[in-house]
Amino acid sequence: MPRPSPSLPSSRSAPWLVALGAALWGTESAFRIPLSRHLSSEVIVLYEHVVLVLMFLPWLVVPLRRGELWQIRRRTWGYLLFSGTAGSAVGAVLFTEALRRGNPTVVNVMLNLQPVLSTTFAWLLFRDRLSRGFYLWAAVAVLSGAALSLERPETFLTTLGQRGLDAGAFWALLCALCWGLSTVAGRGIMMEMRLGLAAALRVVIGLVCMIAVVALRAAGASLWPPAQHAGQVAWQLVLLATVSGGLPLLLYFQGLKGTRASTAGYFEMMQTLAAVVITWGVFGHALRPHQITAGVVLICAVALLKRAQRAVEDLPTGG
Repeated sequence: MPRPSPSLPSSRSAPWLVALGAALWGTESAFRIPLSRHLSSEVIVLYEHVVLVLMFLPWLVVPLRRGELWQIRRRTWGYLLFSGTAGSAVGAVLFTEALRRGNPTVVNVMLNLQPVLSTTFAWLLFRDRLSRGFYLWAAVAVLSGAALSLERPETFLTTLGQRGLDAGAFWALLCALCWGLSTVAGRGIMMEMRLGLAAALRVVIGLVCMIAVVALRAAGASLWPPAQHAGQVAWQLVLLATVSGGLPLLLYFQGLKGTRASTAGYFEMMQTLAAVVITWGVFGHALRPHQITAGVVLICAVALLKRAQRAVEDLPTGG
C-alpha cells in the first residue's frame, strides 16, 4: 500500500500545523455568510467540494496509473470513508441543522465537546496514553473555548436556566461526535498514506456524499444565482474552497502525521478562536474583554497540554 513520506513534521511543530489548518477553517464565515444570501448551505458545500476535487485531481492521476488505490488497506479505506462523509459532508449538514433549530450560542458552546470525544475515541482505538497534566490543561482548554464562544455569558446562563437545552443542542452534539471521530479517522489515514493522495480521496468521497445530500435535501432549491451575482458568487466559492478548504486540509493532514488524535482535537479549537476574530474584524461584532482573555488562555492551555504529553508520547518522529 502507499507509504507515507519519510519526511514527517516533528512532534513539536506538527500540532501547530493542525492548529493553523483549523484556524484557516475558522475563516470560512467570511465567505460562507455572503454566499448564503444566494445559495442554500448544502449547495454551497457541494460547489466547495467541486472546486476542491479539481484542485486535488493531479494527486490522483499518478496513483490511478500505478494502481495504488488497490493497495490501500480496508482499514484505511474505512478511515477515508468516514473522514470524507462525517468530516466533509455530514458534519456540515448537522452543523447547519443545529443552527437552524437552536440557539447559535448554545450550538457553538456544545461544539467545544469535540476534543473530549476525539480523545475518548483515540484512547479506545489507538490506546493513546494520557499524562496526568493532560486532564488539567484539557479542562482549561474546553472551558476557555466555551467562554470564547459566549459574547454575553450572563445572558446565556440565565436563558439556559430558564429554557434548558433546545433541539439545536442535540444536533450540535451529533456534529461534535462526527467531527471528533473524523479527527481520529484522519490520524489513522495519515499513519499509512501520503498527504496528497489522502487529501484528494477525502474530497472525492465528500463530493459524492454531498451530491446525495443535495439530491435529498435541496430538491427544488436554486443551484446558481441570477446572472448579476454569478461572478461574485463564483469568486467567493473559489476563495472558500482554497483559503478555508484546500490549504487548511493540507496543513491539517500534514500535522496529523506527527500528532496523536487525543491531542489534535484541542489544537483544532483554534478554529473557534479564528471564527470569533473573523466575526469581529469582518462583520463588526463586539469582541469583549473576557473573549480576549479566553483566547489567550486557550492558546496557552493547548501548548501546556502538548508539553505535558511529551512524557508519555512515543511518536515515530522521536518527539
